[in-house]
Amino acid sequence: MADDLTAMIGLAEVGVLADGLDHPEGVAWGPDGYVYAGGEAGQLYRVSVDGAVEQVADTAGFVLGVTLDGAGRVYGCDMARREVVRFDPAAGRLETYSVGTAERPLRNPNVAVFDSAGNLYVTDSGTFDGDDGVIFRVAPGGATELWTDAVPRFPNGACLDVDGRALLVVESLLPGVSRVPILADGSAGTPEIVAELPGHVPDGIAIDVNGAIYVGCYRPDRILRISATGAVEMLVDDPRGTTLAAPTNLAFVGSGLDRLAIASLGRWHLGVVDVHAEGHRLEYPDVS
Repeated sequence: MADDLTAMIGLAEVGVLADGLDHPEGVAWGPDGYVYAGGEAGQLYRVSVDGAVEQVADTAGFVLGVTLDGAGRVYGCDMARREVVRFDPAAGRLETYSVGTAERPLRNPNVAVFDSAGNLYVTDSGTFDGDDGVIFRVAPGGATELWTDAVPRFPNGACLDVDGRALLVVESLLPGVSRVPILADGSAGTPEIVAELPGHVPDGIAIDVNGAIYVGCYRPDRILRISATGAVEMLVDDPRGTTLAAPTNLAFVGSGLDRLAIASLGRWHLGVVDVHAEGHRLEYPDVS
């Protein structure tokens, strides 16, 4: 791995943002200034920047990735229910937003990402070692299409590139990160590999304003950084797996998006660390 990008961050610099969550897999920064996360028994959590945890909903499933729209509604990829759920805090209403298509129902919805127009890209990881993962595109209102099946190796974490013209996708069993262009008509272009990460099981992804990519690795327990030119470095390493604890999804949080929140599936906390970079702002579209 390259060692000329950023000084490695010591494990002692990783703090606890919030504790007492049920094995959080997903994490996202909301437009209301709160952090959102999911739990393995269907919990949807809202977390303040000072670490206060409130459970706002219960899907009775297993929530993986989460994201929010401009109205503050929370979208959760529920692995047990095999659907994307939407929770409206203002109304206290939980509803199904997408189940995939009739020809290809959702099997293992993992992470959801909005673009500026309100389209929701949903990774469906498929079966482990089955190379049968796909990505769906859900139009505002819920109409769903199979967007691409060309990144099949357990598509997992995802985010938009800084220009919004491509979806960056973690393929856990590539293992690595692929870039799928979003063409002018909204269809998926031909994927290209951004970086291969041999010896890792990458899971979650976030991007900073300069185009550097941060990858949470379920195994081994570490965070990698991929520069805008594709060079890879190890940013944080946890040989004992107690601080990062099977890190999955990542999200830049705070009013300046200057801290990286880490979902630790192996334990009960959200970690947080200063990676000396500003995160790229997520899209919070108007969705009917």
